[in-house]
Amino acid sequence: MKRYINPLAFVLLVAFLSACKVSKDVATPKPELPSNFRNTATTADSTSIGDIQWKSFFTDATLQKLIDSAIAKNYDMQIAVKNIDAAQLLFKQVKWNYVPTVGLNVTASTNRPSDNSLTGLSIAQYNIGTKHVEDYSANLALSWEADIWGKIRNQSREALATYLQTTEAKKAIQTNIVSSVSQGYYNLLMLDAQLEIAQKNVKLNDSTLRIIKLQYDAGQVTSLAVQQADAQRQAATQLVPQFERDITVQENALSILAGTLPNKIERNSTLNEVTFPETISAGVPSTMVSRRPDVKSSELALTIANAKVGISKAQMYPSLSITASGGVNSFKASNWFNLPASLFGTVAGGIAQPIFQHKELRTQYEVAKVEREKTVLQFRQSVLNAVGEVSDALVRIEKLKQEQVIAAQRVKTLQLATSNAGLLFKNGLANYLEVITAQGNVLQGELELASIKRAELSATADLYRSLGGGWK
Repeated sequence: MKRYINPLAFVLLVAFLSACKVSKDVATPKPELPSNFRNTATTADSTSIGDIQWKSFFTDATLQKLIDSAIAKNYDMQIAVKNIDAAQLLFKQVKWNYVPTVGLNVTASTNRPSDNSLTGLSIAQYNIGTKHVEDYSANLALSWEADIWGKIRNQSREALATYLQTTEAKKAIQTNIVSSVSQGYYNLLMLDAQLEIAQKNVKLNDSTLRIIKLQYDAGQVTSLAVQQADAQRQAATQLVPQFERDITVQENALSILAGTLPNKIERNSTLNEVTFPETISAGVPSTMVSRRPDVKSSELALTIANAKVGISKAQMYPSLSITASGGVNSFKASNWFNLPASLFGTVAGGIAQPIFQHKELRTQYEVAKVEREKTVLQFRQSVLNAVGEVSDALVRIEKLKQEQVIAAQRVKTLQLATSNAGLLFKNGLANYLEVITAQGNVLQGELELASIKRAELSATADLYRSLGGGWK
């Protein structure tokens, strides 16, 4: 009694096996997060400056223009876009792995067998009038591998996660660009302020030097006073070319970061005119983690690692492939397309099980599992680093604000002392050393105040980046 395989049952069997998973995914670990960042008050408010678009956070028109140019022209950004394009093409291509491959074959051949061969004797026996064996064939060949163990499905997961990872990489580059451009711009404004301070101090020293020279001519002071006053003026004068050099170098760096040739950067604001809200909300760590592109990229890396484990495991199991071909075939060219006599068709199915490669495939599978474990650790590390970066930025902002208040009070005291020293010196109630010391102190105090102001602005920009802001 003949038994036939029910085609419907076979299809259902393949579909059932295709739903099987030969490996179990490792879920994204839940990171250990504090309820609030260090140096912030305990609050349930999840609002954060990281949710603000960068143009709403950085309101300086010149800075916005620089950031716009950097996002559009920066070469790292352009490379990131190309990586996204490549990953997208690969993802679209993987979808076709589910579709059978189809090929068109057209062949024509002739063969002159030996008269003493079995083929030659057969030709002579049938007396077909020629000693040549000709064959003409045109057919479509189809091949399809059933995704029984989820290998193709995991390939699609890997390709999708890789594509999403490239988009997160683009976001990360943009957040770094926004932060780098803003910090470079604030450094440029600081150098402008310091140059102005040095030039102002040079004029002050010139005035003091003229008075001391008059006193020297009148015999009231020695040449030592003139020399020390002149040295003080030269020290302040020496700072001018240094700051001018640093300004040019910073302008060149910003231009290159913005994707343009090194050139002068016009600015319409000063360092003291740049302000941020007095209270800056960092939100809560859980929302920061979901916003940070580098953390999201690490999470996607775990998806890729899971897919690779599944692929390497599936390669150890039997593969089911189905092939079919059909077309026209004839041993005479004149009958090649004589239908339906020349039509032919074949269908075959096969199961392949790797044997001698099993040790190699097992090693690949074990290595893939180790790589997945590494990815879990890297994800945890990325979360830890993110929380640390935010906490560092918060404490820098807090302490720099306190330092700036103290430094500003010190500068006011030094400016008052310099003014008083000058009046006392003109009236003969103070010596030239007191004047020179007061002027040197106020120069260093004003330069330090500008540096602290720039550091506070840079820390605020870094906080915005560490909270995942800048890519919106």
